[in-house]
Amino acid sequence: MRRPFKAAAPTKDGPRSNRDIRVPRVQLIDAEGQNRGEVSINDALLLAEEAGLDLVEISPNAQPPVAKILDLGKLKYANQKKAAEARKNQKVIEIKEIKMRPNIDSHDYETKMKAVRRFFEEGDKVKLTLRFRGREMAHMELGMQLLNKVREEVAPIAKVEAEPKLEGRQMMMVLAPR
Repeated sequence: MRRPFKAAAPTKDGPRSNRDIRVPRVQLIDAEGQNRGEVSINDALLLAEEAGLDLVEISPNAQPPVAKILDLGKLKYANQKKAAEARKNQKVIEIKEIKMRPNIDSHDYETKMKAVRRFFEEGDKVKLTLRFRGREMAHMELGMQLLNKVREEVAPIAKVEAEPKLEGRQMMMVLAPR
């Protein structure tokens, strides 16, 4: 009887250890960190077994491969902790969008600029969008003047990542914190 589907063998992640190491000789580092020199794989496995630890391939591409006697469980746990710490410290940069109109009033403009500064303090990028409606399309220079005013105002704390460009009825500019 033919089996319809055979699942692939599970792949092991991490370094090869113990009987998975398939080379005749290895450069051995013992549990105390002393270099034992080049030994046969069987001798290395016996030494690891005597110490009650695992033989782990540290540098598989070296000639001969470097193997160390250590506790594989502790190594995996330490690597897991290191990865978790790296994930915890990374900052996800978001793009916040501020929408304006070309004939925005001064108080409304100040309120929007306060929000822009707050976004930069939080480390986020800001996408400024100017929407043109009706006859405003005939006065694109007003939109350009407004975006240039914003650029000059935030120049000490931000840099322009995407120059102002027109897409249909919208003009957009992206700013990133310095």
